[in-house]
Amino acid sequence: MKKIREFEKVPVEVRVEPGCDDLPLPRYQTSGSAGLDLSAAVHGPVILKPGRHDLIPTGIRLAIPPGYEGQIRPRSGLALERGIGVLNAPGTIDSDYRGPVGVILFNFGTENFIIHRGDRIAQLVLCRVAHIQFLPVRNLPDSSRQSGGFGSTGLNHRRAGG
Repeated sequence: MKKIREFEKVPVEVRVEPGCDDLPLPRYQTSGSAGLDLSAAVHGPVILKPGRHDLIPTGIRLAIPPGYEGQIRPRSGLALERGIGVLNAPGTIDSDYRGPVGVILFNFGTENFIIHRGDRIAQLVLCRVAHIQFLPVRNLPDSSRQSGGFGSTGLNHRRAGG
């Protein structure tokens, strides 16, 4: 039997149009990173006040291949330490979009957050997309869950013997 590698890199070509010579292209920070860091292409400091959001440019345009989407996700350190997230997380970059990539940052924290040119503000993850072909039916097949949702499975883990 063929041994499966722990992390096999399968490169997917994504064309990028850099708009800023002084900013790096999105890049992985470690060999096991799922997301590439996106940098802020702001011209001066941007103050993001608590409870507010702003569209932050990244200075790039992408050509995502058909069958994929780019997902813009928050950086965990910014979320934990400063309360900064991506408002529409994950943001979607469609394969037919060619405009500038921007990140809608939201300040969930209690203090102003200052964004400087070149700050790493979010991550870009490339994901496969399945296209749906709906099959109209009169009745859906039964399942063990049926229509239970919105907390129907409970909040706590059940303890053995309890």
